[in-house]
Amino acid sequence: MRGTRKVAAGVVVAALAAGCSGAVAPDAAGPADIVVRCLITVPDEAGAAVVKARLVREVDRYLSRQPGRVVYAAHDLKTGIRLGRGAREHDMITASGAKVDILMALLTKRGRLGTAERDLATLMIRHSDNRAADALWWRAGGGAGLAAFYRAAGLRETVPGPGRYWGGTTTSPADRLELLRLLVEGGGGLSTADRRLVLGLMARVHREQAWGVSAAARPGDRVALKNGWTPRPFVHNTWAVTSYGRVTGPGRDLLLAVQTDRQPNHGRGIQAIEGLSRLIGSRLEALSPWRTRACAAQATT
Repeated sequence: MRGTRKVAAGVVVAALAAGCSGAVAPDAAGPADIVVRCLITVPDEAGAAVVKARLVREVDRYLSRQPGRVVYAAHDLKTGIRLGRGAREHDMITASGAKVDILMALLTKRGRLGTAERDLATLMIRHSDNRAADALWWRAGGGAGLAAFYRAAGLRETVPGPGRYWGGTTTSPADRLELLRLLVEGGGGLSTADRRLVLGLMARVHREQAWGVSAAARPGDRVALKNGWTPRPFVHNTWAVTSYGRVTGPGRDLLLAVQTDRQPNHGRGIQAIEGLSRLIGSRLEALSPWRTRACAAQATT
């Protein structure tokens, strides 16, 4: 038994120095042979590529069964994982999805909102109130004001709607992700307080409007999103339905945008978005280029 404690303690230190976690400290009254178990994280890019290719095929099969057009982009800020199809298609109608743009443009122009404007912003984002959006659209400078904001923010694939029709703003899934990234990481002339305000409102949208990319969330994850939907009577009486947002929780910080058009109705567009979001959300961990495995060390006297 002589020297057992010293050797075992040395194993624990060596295990921790090697980057292991979960090492068990030796018991002074323990046996002479001590096994220290720990976990190490190792790269597995080849395995991740196989899983990603499988998911892409599954997503393609899913989208092939959906009516109309469905395009999307996804980026997990923690792992760097990116997915997308039609991410640069920039003629997608935002409808009420443009309300976040209006608020961001106004914040960069004013720097600070008055009480009445904050109330309007709450109505516009949380309840998707169109009259509030009308008022703030003009205070942000209308189409010209939004165009200036898009240029400053680097959103090259987003064009404001004509005249007073903010709902006619067109964009791409890639630009929606860039808009979200600005809110999360900063840029585009937004202060930290501005970003917190916008994300806070998006995290508290009315329950009836919390559908969409929220389907990617696991129990306990946090979601901040904005959805848009509008009938398009001049496009064969179809609908455009869109959803974009941020899903955060242990091991993930997912930015996701899904846009649809030529949908037979509002509900069918929601179904397409949620099915795709659920598919991505349920597979996200398996796409990580890193794997955690057990390691073991043994000391014997």
